[in-house]
Formats: sequence, C-alpha cells, structure tokens
Amino acid sequence: MFNFLVVTAGYVIGSLSFAVIVSKFYGMADPRTYGSGNPGATNVLRSGQKKAAALTLLGDALKGLVAVLLAKWLQEPLGLDPATIALVAVAALVGHMWPVFFNFKGGKGVATALGVLLALSWPTALVCAAVWLMMAFGFKVSSLAALVATVISPLAAYFFMPYPSWVLSTVIIALLVLYRHKSNISNLLGGKEGKIGEKADTQQPDKETE
Repeated sequence: MFNFLVVTAGYVIGSLSFAVIVSKFYGMADPRTYGSGNPGATNVLRSGQKKAAALTLLGDALKGLVAVLLAKWLQEPLGLDPATIALVAVAALVGHMWPVFFNFKGGKGVATALGVLLALSWPTALVCAAVWLMMAFGFKVSSLAALVATVISPLAAYFFMPYPSWVLSTVIIALLVLYRHKSNISNLLGGKEGKIGEKADTQQPDKETE
C-alpha cells in the first residue's frame, strides 16, 4: 500500500509543469501555444525570456530530484525496497510527460530526467550533464545534446548505480525521453532542427521542432 502511495506521489510531483506555471507568473504566453508547443525550458527560451527559461529548467529538474529524494527519505520508515525507488523515478518522469494537471500534455522530460538521475546517482547525472553541455556548446542544438546525453545515461548508470533496478529505471527513462523526441530525431536527420535560443512565432506552434 505504501509503495503505491509513494509511486503515486512521485507521479503527482512530476505533473507540476513549471513551463506553464512560470509563464503564467510572468504574464507570458502559454508555451504550448508557440514554437514547438512543448512545455519545457527550451521552448520558453524561444519567447526571449531567459530568466523564465532558467526557472523552468530549475523547477523541472528540482521536481524530479525532490520526488526521488522524498522516496529515499521514506525508504527506511516505510520499508520501501530499491525497486520502489526506481518506480518513483520513472513515475516522476511520466508525470512530467503526461501531467494529470494539464490534460496529460506535458514536456519531453530532459530536465526532469536529470533531476531524477541526480537523486539516484549524482555521478551518473554529472556525466550526462557534462555530455549535454559539451554537445550544446559545440552544436547549439538542444535536442541533439539531449539525445546524446540520454543515450549515454544507461551506460553511466551501469557503472555508478548500486542497484540493478535503478539501472533498469534509467534505461526506461532513456527510452521514454527518446520516444518523446521522435519528431526532433526526424528533424535532425532532415537538417531542419532549430538552434538554441532562436525566437519562435508566438502565434502558431510548430509541432515538428523542439
């Protein structure tokens, strides 16, 4: 029973869409109405509001971190096993991608995945963040950086995570992130993917870009 409640709490925490919350706070357009239509930090940055984008990135990462750290904190009092912690990690990401508070239309999960990995294994998260930064600065394409870091994450988890269930959760998280980036993969192959910080048409979302 406690396992179910903790996993559900992870999903609910993950369902907090900071792109929408931060945009409303700053009186900005809903990020689901411009650019890629994706409620994430990259799309918020297309509005030209760098502070809002940074807060979105921070909030989305923190919710993944908090969801898993909360489960780890409750692990001993509630007798939770490592597999339950792994399920909470996946649930937080699923909440971000399909949030109960926003008609199950969420983001692509890169920042939340990083927060989850940070809570599970900070060395794994550090490797992924370093890969993302190198790719982002080298190629100026957010989705490419995210995809490469995502592909690397299970390998890093294999070396640094203490439980097989946590490594498996990282594989599932990577597959979910890759699935949500399927249109970006198509754009990259076609040479149509946008650069980091490019301004978006705030009137009509383009579903084919990140």
